[in-house]
Amino acid sequence: MKEKISLATARRIALAAQGFADARPSAVPTRRHIHRVIGRTGLLQIDSVSTVVRAHYMPHYSRLGPYPTELLDASTIGRRRSLFEYWAHEASFLPVSTWPLLRWRMERAERGEEMYAGLAKFGRERAAYIEDIYRIVAERGPVAASDIDGQKGSGGWWGWSDAKHAFEWLFWAGRITTARRRGFERLYDLPERVLPREVLDLPTPAPADAHRELLRIAARAHGVGTAACLRDYFRLSPGDVKGRIEELVEEGELLPLRVEGWSKPAYLHKDARIARAIRARALLAPFDPLVFERSRAESLFGFRYRIEIYTPAQKRQYGYYVLPFLLGDRLVARIDLKADRPAGILRVHAAYAEEGAPAETARQLFEELRLMQGWLGLERLEITPAGDLGPALADAAMSQPRVDSVA
Repeated sequence: MKEKISLATARRIALAAQGFADARPSAVPTRRHIHRVIGRTGLLQIDSVSTVVRAHYMPHYSRLGPYPTELLDASTIGRRRSLFEYWAHEASFLPVSTWPLLRWRMERAERGEEMYAGLAKFGRERAAYIEDIYRIVAERGPVAASDIDGQKGSGGWWGWSDAKHAFEWLFWAGRITTARRRGFERLYDLPERVLPREVLDLPTPAPADAHRELLRIAARAHGVGTAACLRDYFRLSPGDVKGRIEELVEEGELLPLRVEGWSKPAYLHKDARIARAIRARALLAPFDPLVFERSRAESLFGFRYRIEIYTPAQKRQYGYYVLPFLLGDRLVARIDLKADRPAGILRVHAAYAEEGAPAETARQLFEELRLMQGWLGLERLEITPAGDLGPALADAAMSQPRVDSVA
């Protein structure tokens, strides 16, 4: 491998590592496709916002196209599940094989380390109450925090009830885990009643070995990235990875190199695929592993991306829930989108093109929106011609034989 690669090559490597070098299945995706995607990404970030669809459903759609979401749901329930929930890159679904690799984090959490300060304080001050909640789970699980009599929070972690604090402390410590969800609410149970026995019986690696393996997973998912990229994937601290990347280089797992335009050294995974061309077309969730580390998205694609959900409406630049649009090997546009389920409408509030976006961007984006509309089971697509790409997107809709609504 050359000591320096172009930025375009780095983009193709990164996209191939995330599964975007492969064509979408010609038939309805199967469980095998579901497992292949998670095998590449290593995790699926979970988020409560459902403006379009829950965040963990989107990465599979972006890579596979329309797929039965019940296939993913089935991977998260039952003793034969292949995914479990825990803190990785924020709250995430992870392959069950990753459970032992995160026991060090659970052990630290039980000591009140590396968790929200308020939750750690609750753990110190309410240890007896936490044990009471643990006994309830052991006796009654699966159980939700809202099932505890008289325990109603006011929303947000700062408005959690005492029971919710206790459940979350136990979850972070690995003493309970998610059995399933009711709507979006977690129902907790003991790991020994939730996870496959063969996973629970796996030995606990030393923290340094676990950190090294998590870096390997991150490196495979990135293809190429800086040390900061690799560390961020599982939110590892600088102290935890000190010396680990150098060990992976010495073992031949990672190959150091320079990427055009990057100020810091990068590392190529030994099995990274250097695709000659990427012909992807995908809308991405804000929490897709390709873009959830915003500085990486900017250095790879020149795409400055910030989610504006918590920004006052009058101060938003692009909109409330904005999805990047990948075409070929570039992020060429972004779109403010909402699935209005009561009305059966996929609403495009605005669309914006990136500098240098190809002339076909509006047409390709419209086709992808029509595909998503069908996947979401919505009756029609409504486009407001706002943003610099909005009028062209509305024109693309009007040129189709089936008339879609233009606001």
